[in-house]
Amino acid sequence: MSGSIPFYQKQHRHYDRCYRSKEVESAVSQYQSSSSSYATRSRASASLGRAKPTYLAMDKENQIIGYVVPIFRGSQEYASGLSDTEEARMKESAGYMARRNLFTSGLEMERTEQTSRKVSVRHSAEHISLSKRIYESEEYHKCMNEDSLMHAPEFVIKPRSHTVWEKQCVRLHCTVSGWPDPRVVWYKNNVTIDPMAHPGKYKLQSSYNVHSLEIDRCDFDDTAQYRVSAMNSRGELSTFASVVVKRFKGEVEEALPMPRHGIVSEYGITFETHIVDGFGVSFGREGETMSLGAMVIISPNLARYQPEVQDLGTLDVLLQTSKWCQMHWSGDKATLTLTHLNKEDEGLYTLRITTKTKYETYSAYVFVRDADAEVEGAPGAPLDVTCQDASKDYVIVTWKQPAVDGGNSILGYFVDRCEVGTTHWSQCNDTPIKFARFPVTGLVEGRSYTFRVRAVNKSGMSRPSRTSEVVAAMDPADRTRMRGSSAPWTGQIIVTEEEPAEGVVPGRPKELEVTEATKNYVVLSWKAPGERGHEGIMYYVEKCVSGTDSWQRVNTEIPVKSPRYALFDLAEGKAYRFRVRCCNSAGVGEPSEATEATTVGDKLDIPSAPGRVVPTRNTDTSVVVSWEASRNAKELVGYYIEASIVGSNTFEPCNNKPVKATRFVCHGLVTGESYVFRVKALNAAGLSECSQESEAIKVKAAIGGGIPHASPTPPYGISVLECVRDSMVLAWKQPTFIGGADITGYFVDYREVINGVPGKWHEANVKAVSDRAYRVSDLKENRKYQFQVRAANMAGVGIPSLPSETFICEEWTIAVPGPPHDLQVTEVRANTLVLLFKPPVYQGRDPVNGFYVDIKEADAEEEAWRGVNEKAISTNYMKIKILKEGETYVFRVRAQNKAGVGKASDKVIPLSTTEIVVDIDDDGVISMNFACSNLTPDSKFVWSKNYKEITDETRITVATSGEKSKAIFNMPAEDDIGIYSCAVTHTNGESSSYTLSAEELKKLLEISHDHKFPIIPLKTELAVELQEKGRVRFWLQAEKISANGKIEYVFNDNTLSQGEKYKMNFNKDTGVIEMIMESLLQEDEGTFTFQLQDGKATNQSSLVLIGEVFKGLQKESEFMCKEWHRKQGPHFVEYLSYEVTPECCVFLKCKVGNIKKETVALWYKDGREVKGDGNLTFAEGVLNLEIAQISKKDAGVYEIVMKDDRGKDTSTLNLTEQGFRDLMNEMFSHIANSSTALKIQSTEEGIRLYSFVSYYNEALQVTWHHKDSAIAFTDRIKSGVVGEQLWLQITEPTEKDKGKYAIEFHDGKGGLKRTVELAGQDRARVAGGLPDVVTIQELKALNLTCNISGDPVPEVVWLKNEREIVSDDHYIMKFESGKYASFTITTVNTTDSGKYSILVKNKYGTESADFTISVFSPDSKK
Repeated sequence: MSGSIPFYQKQHRHYDRCYRSKEVESAVSQYQSSSSSYATRSRASASLGRAKPTYLAMDKENQIIGYVVPIFRGSQEYASGLSDTEEARMKESAGYMARRNLFTSGLEMERTEQTSRKVSVRHSAEHISLSKRIYESEEYHKCMNEDSLMHAPEFVIKPRSHTVWEKQCVRLHCTVSGWPDPRVVWYKNNVTIDPMAHPGKYKLQSSYNVHSLEIDRCDFDDTAQYRVSAMNSRGELSTFASVVVKRFKGEVEEALPMPRHGIVSEYGITFETHIVDGFGVSFGREGETMSLGAMVIISPNLARYQPEVQDLGTLDVLLQTSKWCQMHWSGDKATLTLTHLNKEDEGLYTLRITTKTKYETYSAYVFVRDADAEVEGAPGAPLDVTCQDASKDYVIVTWKQPAVDGGNSILGYFVDRCEVGTTHWSQCNDTPIKFARFPVTGLVEGRSYTFRVRAVNKSGMSRPSRTSEVVAAMDPADRTRMRGSSAPWTGQIIVTEEEPAEGVVPGRPKELEVTEATKNYVVLSWKAPGERGHEGIMYYVEKCVSGTDSWQRVNTEIPVKSPRYALFDLAEGKAYRFRVRCCNSAGVGEPSEATEATTVGDKLDIPSAPGRVVPTRNTDTSVVVSWEASRNAKELVGYYIEASIVGSNTFEPCNNKPVKATRFVCHGLVTGESYVFRVKALNAAGLSECSQESEAIKVKAAIGGGIPHASPTPPYGISVLECVRDSMVLAWKQPTFIGGADITGYFVDYREVINGVPGKWHEANVKAVSDRAYRVSDLKENRKYQFQVRAANMAGVGIPSLPSETFICEEWTIAVPGPPHDLQVTEVRANTLVLLFKPPVYQGRDPVNGFYVDIKEADAEEEAWRGVNEKAISTNYMKIKILKEGETYVFRVRAQNKAGVGKASDKVIPLSTTEIVVDIDDDGVISMNFACSNLTPDSKFVWSKNYKEITDETRITVATSGEKSKAIFNMPAEDDIGIYSCAVTHTNGESSSYTLSAEELKKLLEISHDHKFPIIPLKTELAVELQEKGRVRFWLQAEKISANGKIEYVFNDNTLSQGEKYKMNFNKDTGVIEMIMESLLQEDEGTFTFQLQDGKATNQSSLVLIGEVFKGLQKESEFMCKEWHRKQGPHFVEYLSYEVTPECCVFLKCKVGNIKKETVALWYKDGREVKGDGNLTFAEGVLNLEIAQISKKDAGVYEIVMKDDRGKDTSTLNLTEQGFRDLMNEMFSHIANSSTALKIQSTEEGIRLYSFVSYYNEALQVTWHHKDSAIAFTDRIKSGVVGEQLWLQITEPTEKDKGKYAIEFHDGKGGLKRTVELAGQDRARVAGGLPDVVTIQELKALNLTCNISGDPVPEVVWLKNEREIVSDDHYIMKFESGKYASFTITTVNTTDSGKYSILVKNKYGTESADFTISVFSPDSKK
């Protein structure tokens, strides 16, 4: 079939290029007619008399406006010496040559003219004599009316549109007039064309108001509208031209006229050229010789025919034979020899074989490595040494830094110079300079020099660079005048300055500015003044420190003639201003406007590191490396790329000449090895930091791995998604076989069907589309069309699909949406699957707001379709869970909007697959693994997150090997939560999914951490404890450790070993690990660590003993050691202490141990022995010393000594000052707790408040309070102690004495209070009525009555001798109405004599009244 091979391998029949432009055909025909009349015009001119020629161009006012250059013609015989026949043949050949050159890219237009030496000399002389007159006339008119000459730009000749074939060149020309000279800018689709951004692609040229844009090797992307804009101070004007780039499609359609075989063929023959056995990627070393050759087959083979052979250098610059390169053509082989390789020779070389009808090219890259350094570790040589701004005594030398620094950073560079004609090199700078630009001074005017540069680091000096081009030390104005000097008979004219006719002092220079400023020099530039007369002018430069007005002339001896100047020897960091004066023989003019203050220093910064580096497979020995450009880099020179084999940590340069693009093919790599890459940027200031290393990539071919590649099979299932009046949107399904490489795009063809008869196929898209949907435009309404689709990959364009159904191009007006498309089934399980789809292109009247999924068994009728979801879904995917295992289903999707549900999509059938398995390796790396056993050579694993393909490997890295693929989490985090799926292309829907939830992620991270950092689990961390004798034990317990476990004991990073000081023990059964030290010394302060290792698992535990912690432990250890020695004899188990009993007795006591019969105990107070309990009870082992009724005299230091023949022990108790106060406070606390409730008693003097205590000590401190304030004692209010009673007496109480009373006992802590409420008349009282003494005779009756008051009603109790009296027949006691109390003795006898009392009380108080009854008998009275 015609589509089985790529289009570029077919034989084409349309090499005729007349279809490109009608203008070209017109130009050819005009030239043929003009050339046919050439002989007639020549003969006529010879017969006429020779008139005196005029060479001045005049305007309508007879003013000279230009000079007309004549065409030199000599006599016919002298010029040729040929016969008429030979002359006609020569003219015919000249015409042929002119016609041929119209269609030859890159060749200069040649004109064949016949001149004689005599005529040429005469015309040259006339030109010299008239040049001055023309110049003076132009300058005069400019001065008279300068504005009248200024006009806006105008396109005299506009660029023409072109239609060309792919890989051919096209050139757009235009001629622009205007004054001042317009600035011309070219645009592509309104975007400025920058030739530097696309090296070799675009070439801009401007010469004598003729401007051109050349586009090299056009491709599809060059099809665009191009605009050229001309602008000056008077305005701006633009014009447009279109370029259409076409590709060869295959067979020539019959509708097109058959092309002619060649426009003008050599000798009537069309030549076919083929380049075979071409040169490949080559590697050389500095100083070597390299030859590049290729065999060229030319058909037919003519012995004398030689095509034009061109060699293009590294920047598509046509190479010329020189001492560095030699070119040779042997008839069938083209050879380029690089005689002495330098790094400047590195780059892409292209061989171009040109015939008159077409040309063939062949390209390959040449890499040049550094020569071996003369000193080991020295850097590589600099490259691209050039000279700029040469003047009569200085020149600025620039270069590029080398890629190899020898392992040490480059300290700087030395610049050498050599005068032409000598071999002596002299060093220009004493110290190395780091900036890749240096002004060389001290040159001799008129002499020529070459320069070279050497780099230096701490290891030594590099080899010198290739020498620069020769540069002459002279003023630029003198150099301009010297250009073009040659013999007078060549027709070239030397223009020299005329002597001034009259002196005029020149005006001020204009537009003075600082064009460059470094710490070594400053460059100024300006424009000549308008007022300068006819005499040449020169300039003086002046400088001034900023902030002052002291101007100093820089070039005091010799003024400069060119309008630029470089100043040296300026102080770095200081700011200067500059100005310029003009001078001539008439004098020195006024200074120009001063520049702004300029600080001397480097203004150029080292570029930032390039961005992300991405390697891509290319061939078995090369990798394509792309990167993000350095941000905000100024004057960027290019990039160096370095490569390193994974694990070697050694980087080697991939290029030794900087590349400006952000993509480079690194050749010379080892097949099968894995490499990482990094990139450095450089400018004149230096090299940037290295970019981050790229991901590792294995070097192998990009596709196939040895499998033959072919174009894809045809797509299928073409359907219409939308239709309007003049366009239709098509959709189709991916080919089942993609040919061994990924599909890069699709091409759509269409044809009209008229009355059932299909027409010719037409291309719908010139540029491939990547989606499986495309809108075909420019159709005709209500016409019928068929469509076919081709798929393309790197191997070519496949054969077209079968023609689709016939569709009518008519606008859809239905309100419901069109069908969804691109249905895909993934993650097929026993009972579930996921259906993916894309929304319809045709939305209907309203936007789509949901989708319905339908399902039916594969073999069921159409009526069996049923819905999966009752409610519309808004997502473009759905997980279906209603499937039965073993059953085959088909699915379709319908979209809905407000108007209803639209047409159903095409159906899709799923197949089953395996599951995604999550794995965590020993290094803790979490990965999702998927395997497929049904792979085809074209199959690829495609991983997606939330059903969107993963293209950014920032978080997920995909690795595929054979039938398995894994997605590795780089840094698992919450951002990775989602649904992950893997689909295998070119299979029957092999796919699977895995849902990563937050809980699952947490669990995986825990397992990952355990795998990545396996640890030996510990039951207890490292701890310390003190043992007998004060020994220190460090210990921990491992939960699980094998018998092969190893322990390292570390103290302050020093490993400890078993010895006298350290005793180590490891019980492998219990996992207890311990280390025992007899004591702690001062040098033992620090960190103790136990390091455990059991296979790969490790763990450690540390204990820090420093500062107060260490001192405390050391002190406790020493104490325990002393205690052990103390307890070897009689000793105190409990040291001497005191105890206060509730009865307020004080006991000094201690508990002793390890005693025997011979052991004695002695008590001491203040060093004097006191008598104590010397009898030791073996059962209890307790000794006591009682202090009864303690007082201040008992204060002192008490000591008890216990001894026998084994030793003695002493215990001391200090009961002085604070110790004694604490003892007394404890006793006071007992006294306070024994106190009774505060009571109120009425007395004759007033009211008494009192409380009893069990024991009173004179040192006890109490405070009486009234209404929470301490009572100030007076004669009316007194306090005192009677025995164990503490009282407060209030004499003659008043209303002010009412309230709350309290007694506070002080015990040195919180104390204790007893309170009572004194309420005045509400208190129980005995108002009166009782006598003090009653004397009564025996056997009489006695009745006493008194008044009682109080609220509430008091209780009344009668007492006899302080004992309560019970009412009976002898004693009758009554209390009536709560006011009257009576006491009656019915029959008095002598036993009734005694002291009687009445006690009344209520909650506010208690009061009593006493009286005495004396009973006498009559006998005794007598």
